[in-house]
Amino acid sequence: MSANPYASPDFQVADLPSRQASSEPPFFAVSLSKLVVMSVCTLGLYEIYWFYRNWRCIRHREQSNIAPALRALVALFYCYQCFARIRAYDIEKNGSSPLAAGSLAVGWIVATLLWKLPDPYWWLSLLAFVFLLPVQARANSLNAQVSPLHKRNASVRGWDWLAVIPGGALLLLAFLGTLLAP
Repeated sequence: MSANPYASPDFQVADLPSRQASSEPPFFAVSLSKLVVMSVCTLGLYEIYWFYRNWRCIRHREQSNIAPALRALVALFYCYQCFARIRAYDIEKNGSSPLAAGSLAVGWIVATLLWKLPDPYWWLSLLAFVFLLPVQARANSLNAQVSPLHKRNASVRGWDWLAVIPGGALLLLAFLGTLLAP
């Protein structure tokens, strides 16, 4: 013991992980049903947001200096890297991963580019979210494994309704217009 009563103690104190750090999921948490509804009702714009949120989680977890917004805006060029990072994290945590990042990226890119098809075939581009579902299912599984107390983001609420209601109405009108067109 030190002769100075005001001196700090001389023993080691282990740092405890903060509770907030353990509740942060490694990837964007969203239910599969919400992903489907939001992707369809926003005519695929939600997928850009989905990429942005995943890149933001990846940047935070890896402490890197990537630009999530830029990578989301040019997702055609960065979707494989996003899927591959989710797969790599899965392999790190579980030893293997069933996620076929390359095939899913190619599928998403092709489906996204189908909007260039003539009427009514462009409607197939709205199915691009199908290639995000296995990726999100894997991310949800990893989120539950690493951070079981995180918010699941499973319901459409708040600002989501500002996209679902007008987007759904627009989608319905466009579909009716396609059916009724000569």
